[in-house]
Amino acid sequence: MGVDVGFSPSPDILRAPDLSVGEMPDQPGWVQGAPPLAVEYADTGQDEAELQTKIHQLFAAGTRFVWVVRMIGPRRVEVYQSGERMRIANPGEQLVASGILANPVPVEALYDREAARPVIFRNLLERQGYASLDEVRAEGEAHGLRRAIVAVLEGRGLAAAEDLETTLASSNDPAVLESVLRQAATGSLADVLAVLRG
Repeated sequence: MGVDVGFSPSPDILRAPDLSVGEMPDQPGWVQGAPPLAVEYADTGQDEAELQTKIHQLFAAGTRFVWVVRMIGPRRVEVYQSGERMRIANPGEQLVASGILANPVPVEALYDREAARPVIFRNLLERQGYASLDEVRAEGEAHGLRRAIVAVLEGRGLAAAEDLETTLASSNDPAVLESVLRQAATGSLADVLAVLRG
């Protein structure tokens, strides 16, 4: 996503949507073409004719969606999609840009920081490969249990075998790892491996 990124779909047209979503080079200068998704914020003094010209030019250059966030009057988003009639999305609704955004965006997230924060957080988690904060917590818990198992075995004078480390690394179920930890406190290394391998 870029803010005020300049696009040049043709030598005689220069456009800079308020927000642009799509592949954009990280270098100075105008980007050739147009973003797949453009977001415009319409506030006091908005030139409506100019806005419609901009939307038309973006669609002609290949943009698939333009979302116009209306900041005056009742908050809403005008959803323009190439080849379809404009529709209004109101607070409480989700905005979808198939093939561009992986997740829907709540209308409120485009103008309300509190509504945007959970959306941003979800997206950052997903970028790191996590579906939720609970998944991050579970991974942290499993990591701690694996370390505790090795520490208990070493504390008892049982060397942690290489195959134990490998088998532990592949186990992410905290309930199984808790059973293994209990076995590590009193059992042999073979008993620990047996519990771990189920």
